[in-house]
Amino acid sequence: MIGWIIAIAVVVILVLIYFGLYNSLVKYRNRVEETWAQIDVQLKRRFDLIPNLIETVKGYAAHEKETLAKVVEARNMMTQAPADGRGEQMEADNMLTGALKSVFALAESYPDLKANTSFIELQHELATTENKVAYSRQLYNTTVMTYNTKIESVPSNIVAKMGGFTKRDMLATPEEEKVVPKVQF
Repeated sequence: MIGWIIAIAVVVILVLIYFGLYNSLVKYRNRVEETWAQIDVQLKRRFDLIPNLIETVKGYAAHEKETLAKVVEARNMMTQAPADGRGEQMEADNMLTGALKSVFALAESYPDLKANTSFIELQHELATTENKVAYSRQLYNTTVMTYNTKIESVPSNIVAKMGGFTKRDMLATPEEEKVVPKVQF
């Protein structure tokens, strides 16, 4: 009789451990999804600011159509990137970031644009948004690292395999953004 009680207790403990590990993996997987959604929110915010920026710049730099067209093209790529294609979304985001840098470089050529209140406010809003995107990307990578570690650690790796939990990829910085800018005086 005592043997059966011990066997049942061991089974109950193992089931409770399994449920605890499974729920922990679900929690971390959901955190990964939440942090990705935060990146998406910031990209949407930036996406919504771009038409205002383009219109402000158009008035001052009408003949800079090629630069503005690149921004519009990159913005359109963001809308065409599949919602579940994180790699494609980040690639489109990187193109958009490069195109926006070109627009801000135009301000150096147009002092009136550089002094325009709307342009300054938009530039500030976009800079704030870029900082939020960078923070969100860092948070996403930290969350993915925690989730992946949980999936690979014993004993949760056993539960992860049984539950179909898979590793997630971290976001990487594109090679062109890793190049240190050359400063000359």
